Amino acid sequence: VQLQASGGGLVQAGGSLRLSCAASGSIFSINAMGWYRQAPGKQRELVAGITTVGSTNYADSVKGRFTISSSNAKNTAYLQMNSLKPEDTAVYYCKFNLRSTWRDPYYDYWGQGTQVTVSS
Repeated sequence: VQLQASGGGLVQAGGSLRLSCAASGSIFSINAMGWYRQAPGKQRELVAGITTVGSTNYADSVKGRFTISSSNAKNTAYLQMNSLKPEDTAVYYCKFNLRSTWRDPYYDYWGQGTQVTVSS
């Protein structure tokens, strides 16, 4: 299983970006998808998560500005980021909790990360 994240870049404060994360390979079932971020010198933190039944949760710092969504048919998660702030600057990672076959337990798989830089 591989997760490919894309959509990062450089944007001015107040701007928007949309991240995508597509999973490929042997995928039997996805339980949940999430976006995390890690700024220099800081720990990786949860930004937003979504389950396959559509339940979502967000970090307080992004509520009202970021929206997570998914396409189960495409095994893809999205993160729409609006009203970006310089403090949103970080490497953003996606994580899927999935199982490859019906025999396997659910595992966490991580994408490679995409850089988001917000200039003031």
